[in-house]
Amino acid sequence: MGDQDLADVAHFLWEAGTLKTARRTGWWMAGVRDPESVAEHSWRTSVIASVIATLEGADAARAAHMAVWHDSQETRTGDVNHLGKKYAAPGDPVAVTDDQTACMPSILRTAVRAVVAEYEARETAEAICARDADKLECMLQGLEYKSQGYEAAQRWVDNSRARIVTQSGQRLADQLLAQAPLDWLRAALGEKPA
Repeated sequence: MGDQDLADVAHFLWEAGTLKTARRTGWWMAGVRDPESVAEHSWRTSVIASVIATLEGADAARAAHMAVWHDSQETRTGDVNHLGKKYAAPGDPVAVTDDQTACMPSILRTAVRAVVAEYEARETAEAICARDADKLECMLQGLEYKSQGYEAAQRWVDNSRARIVTQSGQRLADQLLAQAPLDWLRAALGEKPA
């Protein structure tokens, strides 16, 4: 592997960093002035994917790996929310990934393309767990925004909850719906629930 191969990988690392400032645009419709970034969403999605996959008996590392890459194409397409998709279809994630990785070393290009293709196909247990994690993270974010006074976030909570398919994902969703955002802190401090 030569320096030029690594230069192209370095280019992608700079590109991936743009997801730290790319906002999830759907939340603007719920009135959220400064919504989470795509990177923030992807991080928690990967944590949730590892949890759901473990509970479902799937490979947690593979599910989390898919979740890390699931929105990586948004460096080039932006975050197209559901209303926006009515007017302009977002880029095909597999095609965008192919373009993003075209100059990378073969071993890396092949690995990244495979993980994105597996996620998009939604056929393996790990891909299904990663997809559920994406929906559960959106639901959880909606609950957090609701607790901050953004009542319109309920639409995202309801829509996301309805799209979760794994038993573990559904049960986790039910637990999240039954809790308040700071219940974890009360439990960590040994306090009784409010």
